[in-house]
Amino acid sequence: MELLQLGAKFGIYAVMAAILVFALGVVTFRNLFHCALCLAAALIGTAGIYIALQAEFLAGVQILLYVGGVITLVVFAIMLTEHLAGKTVRQNNAQSLPAIVGLAGFVTALIALILKTPWPVTEAALKAKTSAMGLGEALMGTYVFPFEVISIVLLAALIGTVVIAKKDAPEERP
Repeated sequence: MELLQLGAKFGIYAVMAAILVFALGVVTFRNLFHCALCLAAALIGTAGIYIALQAEFLAGVQILLYVGGVITLVVFAIMLTEHLAGKTVRQNNAQSLPAIVGLAGFVTALIALILKTPWPVTEAALKAKTSAMGLGEALMGTYVFPFEVISIVLLAALIGTVVIAKKDAPEERP
């Protein structure tokens, strides 16, 4: 049994390492389409972590909403724009050094905060079980309005992308 647990731990750590590699690919690749593919892979890896934590509903939501919806929207927006990568497109940022310094400070503060925070776990929290049926009723009942608002915002972003892409596109004459 220990060998099986060791294999499961190794698999989870391997998925975490893959998520980290794909996340680095999102911010370092020069081609926007490749960045979007890395983002999709990182989101799928996150769904794998949810499955390992026995949160199958969250894994399904992660795949359906983020990978299925948001990544599709991002890829569609990328395909509508021109000049994904090229010699005339500036590919680096002059703020890299301040960003790295700020990131190091943020990570240091975050680690200090995590180590100083007491994490009490109560018996009621350990015994609480939420079913997928209960989550579905909440999402389609109490929280249906926020989801509808989010869908309108995503639709507006898609329409805005099309309008911006059409303004920048050169006129084609037959």
